[in-house]
Amino acid sequence: MLLKEKLGKEFVIATELGGTVGTNIQKSLEDIKKYHKIDALNVIDCASARLRINSFALAHIIQTEFPDLEVVPHLTCRDRSILGLQADLLGGHALGIKYILATTGDAPHEGPYKTSKPVFNLSSMELIKLINNLNLGIDYNGEQIKGNTDFFVSATAAPGTKSLDMEIDRMKRKIEAKAGFFQTQPMYDVQKTKTFLSKAKDLDAPILLGVMPLKSIKMAQFMNENVAGIEIPDDVMDKIGNGVKGVEIAKEFVKEIYGTEGLSGIHIMALGDVNATNEIIDYVRGL
Repeated sequence: MLLKEKLGKEFVIATELGGTVGTNIQKSLEDIKKYHKIDALNVIDCASARLRINSFALAHIIQTEFPDLEVVPHLTCRDRSILGLQADLLGGHALGIKYILATTGDAPHEGPYKTSKPVFNLSSMELIKLINNLNLGIDYNGEQIKGNTDFFVSATAAPGTKSLDMEIDRMKRKIEAKAGFFQTQPMYDVQKTKTFLSKAKDLDAPILLGVMPLKSIKMAQFMNENVAGIEIPDDVMDKIGNGVKGVEIAKEFVKEIYGTEGLSGIHIMALGDVNATNEIIDYVRGL
């Protein structure tokens, strides 16, 4: 069954490939072989504004090597003009890409290339609309192109934002732009997660909740202080500070939210840690 057919019908488990540094894609391919049963694999698009191989190119290679694996490459607005976005989308379609996560992208100043110029010609919502128009065979100017693309679009959501009602409204508008499902930022607060899912259930769109096992108290503190939309509650900070492994905290969190109305699955964001990812996969498959 295809990913888009599973969404809303089965509990979906997705994860994302750790950053492929330079041209060494062999390690990435070896890591994929080690993953236990997943329903989708995300391929990042220079996350944190760090240099990584083009997500569409790598997704194509992965699909060729693992034809039964559904791959979701990310596409950011950070680096591409309206012309560049459309050219890449047409190229992605030609390479057999079927899924896309449309996202804004981290600003260049967050990475090592401080003089790199941001583009942000479109917002992520406008990118979703652009992709849908290309699916209809129409370009940005409303002109008919020869043929059409055939993408199923994923959008981002931030359940931990301070204004949850505003985030729900943004999700609604992304659905109106033809987003097919959501993958969220990582969450750690069970009650806030359930509140989010309760408010989002009326949107009638599949949601894969972000789950990121914390590697250390330093990582937890950094995320709490520097990553917008992520709030790690005191009890979780205490646990990680007292030596409880992040993967154990993640498993406990998933157990608490599993079966909540409006939750279609999880998106494990383990920063390339295959063992931690597999431990969470095995645990969820046993629930």
